[in-house]
Amino acid sequence: MTLDPDTLTVLDMMRAAGRPPFERLTPDEARAAYAATRAALQPDPEEVAEIRDLSVPGPLGDIPLRSYRPAGTGAEQVLPALVYYHGGGWLLGGLDSHDVICRRLANLARCAVVSVDYRMAPEHKFPAAVRDSAAATRGVVENAGRLRIDPARVAVGGDSAGGNLAAVMALMARDGDLPKLAFQLLIYPATDMMMVTVSSQTVREGVPLTSDTMRWFIDHYLRDPADGLDWRASPLRAPSLAGTAPALMLTASADPLRDEGLAYAERLEREGVRVKLLHVSDQVHGFMSMGRIIRAADVSMQMMAAALRQALTPA
Repeated sequence: MTLDPDTLTVLDMMRAAGRPPFERLTPDEARAAYAATRAALQPDPEEVAEIRDLSVPGPLGDIPLRSYRPAGTGAEQVLPALVYYHGGGWLLGGLDSHDVICRRLANLARCAVVSVDYRMAPEHKFPAAVRDSAAATRGVVENAGRLRIDPARVAVGGDSAGGNLAAVMALMARDGDLPKLAFQLLIYPATDMMMVTVSSQTVREGVPLTSDTMRWFIDHYLRDPADGLDWRASPLRAPSLAGTAPALMLTASADPLRDEGLAYAERLEREGVRVKLLHVSDQVHGFMSMGRIIRAADVSMQMMAAALRQALTPA
């Protein structure tokens, strides 16, 4: 496939840096390598009206959160909100790794964004991230007054592993295990841990996330292969997606998660859920975090934020 020239520049930078693929590193080495790329690939952080670090109770202690309020909004203004779960294969990243994205989404969508620092593998395997994400989502809604957000206008979203968690939260909300949600923003999410699609087996080299790297993440995340059949790990395997919140799905062609994302969007549509699909044919997995170099990242961000803002604005 033909890739965006900006993306080819990033791939050249990665080759020149000589960093081994994550699957050849220990988890701690991978975390250090992931953190080291941020300054080179992410744009400068935007100013917002307010940032607050806080926490809510979780299954094994407090869960750190970071709340963003968009520039130009008043301190007492009640805003809609997006609860955001960061990507990184359930193993990498945290509040700092996705700070730039959360700031940009807050400003573009004119909503509060609450980023969730869920427990990560391999120290905390599935379903720890699911349980933390659910507790955080519930805690955000329960603390709507303190956060100055509208509990009736709360969305969930995330990229990659975070998109997986957002899809699971939307299913839990549909089933009444979480408060009702207004929207789900799914950015190249993992939806099936069994890796049976064509893209999951054929995107094997030359890009940041390959089939082998994805298998490495999954092996660290799941307790055993049977967990991959659990819809809380593989939302594409849920018996029904009907009744979940309206969605926007973003997929990229040079991505082992491409086909499972497209399949999830197709099932949402077939089962009566309103879904917008944004397929970026000349991009790689993770390009949304490379906006300093890849100009298409902000174009896609603007499109996603417009859909989010529309979904969270009363008719």
